Amino acid sequence: MLLMHEELARARMRDLHRDAVASTRARQLLAARRWQRRSERAALRARLAQNAIR
Repeated sequence: MLLMHEELARARMRDLHRDAVASTRARQLLAARRWQRRSERAALRARLAQNAIR
Protein backbone atom coordinates (compact mmCIF):
# COMPACT_ATOMS: atom_id res chain seq x y z
CA MET A 1 0.00 0.00 0.00
CA LEU A 2 2.81 2.40 0.85
CA LEU A 3 4.49 1.76 -2.50
CA MET A 4 1.25 2.52 -4.34
CA HIS A 5 0.95 5.89 -2.58
CA GLU A 6 4.60 6.62 -3.22
CA GLU A 7 4.19 5.88 -6.93
CA LEU A 8 1.07 8.07 -7.09
CA ALA A 9 2.98 10.89 -5.39
CA ARG A 10 5.85 10.53 -7.87
CA ALA A 11 3.45 10.53 -10.81
CA ARG A 12 1.80 13.68 -9.45
CA MET A 13 5.17 15.39 -9.06
CA ARG A 14 6.12 14.43 -12.63
CA ASP A 15 2.85 15.93 -13.88
CA LEU A 16 3.41 19.11 -11.90
CA HIS A 17 6.96 19.41 -13.20
CA ARG A 18 5.85 18.84 -16.79
CA ASP A 19 3.13 21.50 -16.39
CA ALA A 20 5.62 23.95 -14.89
CA VAL A 21 8.07 23.42 -17.75
CA ALA A 22 5.31 23.88 -20.33
CA SER A 23 4.11 27.04 -18.59
CA THR A 24 7.63 28.46 -18.49
CA ARG A 25 8.14 27.74 -22.18
CA ALA A 26 4.82 29.36 -23.04
CA ARG A 27 5.72 32.50 -21.06
CA GLN A 28 9.12 32.64 -22.75
CA LEU A 29 7.55 32.29 -26.19
CA LEU A 30 5.03 35.05 -25.48
CA ALA A 31 7.79 37.32 -24.19
CA ALA A 32 9.92 36.64 -27.26
CA ARG A 33 6.99 37.46 -29.55
CA ARG A 34 6.29 40.63 -27.58
CA TRP A 35 9.94 41.74 -27.88
CA GLN A 36 9.91 40.88 -31.60
CA ARG A 37 6.86 43.09 -32.19
CA ARG A 38 8.42 45.87 -30.13
CA SER A 39 11.60 45.62 -32.18
CA GLU A 40 9.69 45.68 -35.45
CA ARG A 41 7.77 48.79 -34.38
CA ALA A 42 11.00 50.52 -33.35
CA ALA A 43 12.58 49.67 -36.69
CA LEU A 44 9.55 51.06 -38.51
CA ARG A 45 9.69 54.28 -36.48
CA ALA A 46 13.41 54.59 -37.26
CA ARG A 47 12.77 54.16 -40.99
CA LEU A 48 9.95 56.70 -40.93
CA ALA A 49 12.14 59.17 -39.04
CA GLN A 50 14.98 58.62 -41.49
CA ASN A 51 12.66 59.20 -44.43
CA ALA A 52 11.26 62.35 -42.82
CA ILE A 53 14.77 63.83 -42.61
CA ARG A 54 15.50 63.28 -46.30
